[in-house]
Amino acid sequence: MVRKPAVAGQFYPGTESSLKDKIEECFTHELGPGSIPSDEGESRELEGLVCPHAGYAYSGPVAAHSYKALVEDGIPETIIFLGPSHQGIGTGIAVAEEDYETPLGLVEIDQELVNDLTDEIIQVDDVAHSREHSIEVQMPFLQYFSDSFKAVPICFNKQDFKTAKKVGERLKEVTEDRDVVIIASTDFSHYVLKENAKKKDKMAIEKILDNDPKGLFDTVQKEHISMCGYGPVVSMMIGSGGTEGELLKYATSGDVTPAKEVVGYGAIAFR
Repeated sequence: MVRKPAVAGQFYPGTESSLKDKIEECFTHELGPGSIPSDEGESRELEGLVCPHAGYAYSGPVAAHSYKALVEDGIPETIIFLGPSHQGIGTGIAVAEEDYETPLGLVEIDQELVNDLTDEIIQVDDVAHSREHSIEVQMPFLQYFSDSFKAVPICFNKQDFKTAKKVGERLKEVTEDRDVVIIASTDFSHYVLKENAKKKDKMAIEKILDNDPKGLFDTVQKEHISMCGYGPVVSMMIGSGGTEGELLKYATSGDVTPAKEVVGYGAIAFR
């Protein structure tokens, strides 16, 4: 069972060589971390990350900050990817069983962890993942450095606080003695004036850095912040067991291509 790539050639290059070139460009871009990690670390202090999921031309350099931190910390046995649904198909909280294919090869699903996670809320549903980009675009960044990690992709059609909290608690319970990192895929403000994006995104990011899941949820609702993956971020904060977050990079699509309305991107680490 293999999930074929849905956005190769759109959100990122569709061939192995061009995709590797683009990933390298993301790391060395002026908005990126400036260098490509040459060696994988062994400290394994990283518990969770926030990563954007737009096209690599726009959010790739910001995402590279998160993946540089992950590679230098040490790639774990399993990565749990939490992403919002943009397609609105499938069950509320859907975990995938099909291996993910990208131009860089196959990412194997950690079936044992999937089986342990599945309950009345987290349900196996590959259909929910079939056309969704928020998780797919994350995997090539890791595949560039390793082919040995396994994945647990979870797609959120439901993002109410009660559900996100339960998912986070379930993740914490099941992963306590496992070598995992939880990656929450989200963009921040969508298609608003750049000054408004920075102002509102700062409000959300401050709650994330304070490791305040309920504060993040309430701020997004109260301030009408068009952050698409607040549910995954809430679950990551609760499930990762980290303390305070560290902002690695914030930028907008307007920093790449000048525009009146922009999308916000953030890279945040929890250790």
